[in-house]
Amino acid sequence: MKYLPNTDEDRREMLAAIGARSIEDLFKDVPDEVRFKGQLKLPSAMSEPELLAHLSKLAAKNGDASQYACFLGGGVYDHFIPSTVGAVLARNEFYTAYTPYQPEVSQGVLQSIFEYQTVICQITGMDVSQASMYDGGTAVAEAALMACAVTGRKEIVISEAVHPEYRAVLQTYIQGQDVKIHLAPARDGQTDPDKLAALVNDQTAGVIIQHPNFFGCLEPVEEFEKTVHAKGALYVVSVDPISLGLLKPPGEYNADIVCGEGQSLGNPMSFGGPYLGFFASKEKFVRRMAGRIIGQTVDSRGQRAYVLTLQTREQHIRREKATSNICSNEALNALAALVYLVTMGKQGLREVAELSLQKAHYAAKQITAQNGYELAFKAPFFKEFAVKTPVAPAKITEALVKRRILPGLDLGRFYTAYKNHLLVAVTERRSKDEIDALAAGLGGVK
Repeated sequence: MKYLPNTDEDRREMLAAIGARSIEDLFKDVPDEVRFKGQLKLPSAMSEPELLAHLSKLAAKNGDASQYACFLGGGVYDHFIPSTVGAVLARNEFYTAYTPYQPEVSQGVLQSIFEYQTVICQITGMDVSQASMYDGGTAVAEAALMACAVTGRKEIVISEAVHPEYRAVLQTYIQGQDVKIHLAPARDGQTDPDKLAALVNDQTAGVIIQHPNFFGCLEPVEEFEKTVHAKGALYVVSVDPISLGLLKPPGEYNADIVCGEGQSLGNPMSFGGPYLGFFASKEKFVRRMAGRIIGQTVDSRGQRAYVLTLQTREQHIRREKATSNICSNEALNALAALVYLVTMGKQGLREVAELSLQKAHYAAKQITAQNGYELAFKAPFFKEFAVKTPVAPAKITEALVKRRILPGLDLGRFYTAYKNHLLVAVTERRSKDEIDALAAGLGGVK
């Protein structure tokens, strides 16, 4: 068979090497009752042109954001990706690179990660960044454990307005850690400051706020900073990196740890991943930071060189001394974020944020002009907002998908109190015609 490179002789040699007489002998430990018997129902062999045509036909059954006006959000956003991102990522020295265990032969990859750390510090206003987490959820969970390690305390307060999936990841992380989680209720789309203050005490290791939060609303982050630090806890803020083109960076309002999902920085939605979690903190906490940190130095000849400065993951050091069991960084995704930010620059990032803000507020105005639709919250928002709908979101989605519009995320999926609510995200990619079509489509669903 042309698709299988192993010859009969190859198979005989491999079986002989492991002491098996046949393929059946190799799989004898698999119970007979669970083995597949008979022939797979596959089509007959095809030529390459026929196969490509067949696969193209199958692929056409899927829809994607290039064919639909996407107003979905909730942590994953349809932002424009400059062509420079794909061009750099496709270079084989990056595309095939693995963990840089030997820094002397991994200078290119180490430099790219060092520069990624640099731009993350620049946009967040923090002192140090590590070389990326798996995603936004694991970044939040690692921030919670880091707060416990730094303070020696075992209680975490997290806002109800933090992404529900991030909170679920945190709950999984703390299993067996003897850590207690306290949920600070949200009111009118924002964390309730009084309820938050009542939960923070001298046993609190860290307080986690998302800004903008899962509802798209802005939080009173400077007010919360005073509440948190008054009790000696660490202030953890999860941010949308695009919002930092306009909003004050967390370092300026004295956040201790800053994390978030970096998908919107040059990474496609890709039907759900892979993504990357970014993570930065004040320098004094650097030795408790999860993962690893790339540093810049000079070699024996005085030339600039890059090294793994801190390697606190359990793959490098003793498990009991490790800060995390995260065993890999999202290097290619982090490189995409780096190339995106370098390509856009300060002004470009600001323009993306401004366009997203302006278009989101235009969309909110058009949608709430439709009969029965109103904003769910009065709090200010960035590029995402919740609307109360006169009909079930599932019905809305079913109707608008036929018009090639993805209208938003059903909030009732995460919050029972918001059963008939739709979370709508608007990025710089959405045109006026698409927004108007969304509003008209919503108004036409009965």
